[in-house]
Amino acid sequence: MEHPAPLARLIDELQRLPGVGPKSAQRIAFHLLKGTQAEAERLSQAVAELLGSIQICARCNAFTDREVCATCTDPARSDRVVCVVEEPYNLQTIERTRDFRGRYHVLHGALSPLAGVGPDELRVRGLLDRVRAGEVEEVILATSPTVEGEATAVYLARILKPLAVRVTRWGSRSGPTSTGRTR
Repeated sequence: MEHPAPLARLIDELQRLPGVGPKSAQRIAFHLLKGTQAEAERLSQAVAELLGSIQICARCNAFTDREVCATCTDPARSDRVVCVVEEPYNLQTIERTRDFRGRYHVLHGALSPLAGVGPDELRVRGLLDRVRAGEVEEVILATSPTVEGEATAVYLARILKPLAVRVTRWGSRSGPTSTGRTR
């Protein structure tokens, strides 16, 4: 059975979201159909507010509602250690451990030649600037254990090597593991 055009369009749009396949998109669309106009407007307003007020932190590239995020302005955190992650949502995974008290740097991706993501598409310059400023002593690479994440970690370790900073790799279970000094 063919869906009416507005329903088919919504299902198509929902499928564009990461992790939402055809069945989930259809379930969400039918759930929204059971709601009220007021509920739909609240959802629409929440999305519009999100897009209108969230920006990228000028220091670490995390999402924030101000120029510099709360993590970057927290005086209890150390400027000497920077943890590099691929995406803003990766911060929550590390924060849940309650073990890391340094700063972050978000790349907004990982190297993926097949997807057309090269070094120029990643937000690396800010990380290098922070290390060159001299306050960073250690960079923890917390990229994913995928081929892309590993390639990104190797690339970052290579470009950080001349900057005389300690580079470690975040272990999947035990936190940072040393890859040695890159002096």
